[in-house]
Amino acid sequence: GTITFDVITQAVLYFTTNAAANYTLNIRGDGSNSLNNIMDTGESLTIAHLVTQGSTPYYNNVVQIDGSTVTPEWQGGSAPSAGNASSVDVYSYTIIKTGDAAFTVFAAQTQFA
Repeated sequence: GTITFDVITQAVLYFTTNAAANYTLNIRGDGSNSLNNIMDTGESLTIAHLVTQGSTPYYNNVVQIDGSTVTPEWQGGSAPSAGNASSVDVYSYTIIKTGDAAFTVFAAQTQFA
């Protein structure tokens, strides 16, 4: 499914129950404000999404900003292709607005066990 991350109300989103499927993360301002409208060109923000994993791990396979898919630049050069079993995966995203509705996203997945 799609998880909505509202940056106006949170910088960290922690899911304490086990992930049940791969998911899309949609990053926005909030239900009334797009990220595009609350950021100026050249501004950046960093958020973290913490995902608890059971014995069958899942991962964030799509990233969106304001409902439009973006392709992050992943730490190490490759997007994750799996989660990490029986741990907490922390996804961090640094988003830089580069123009109107244009963003560069730097992402990392880190395992905590």
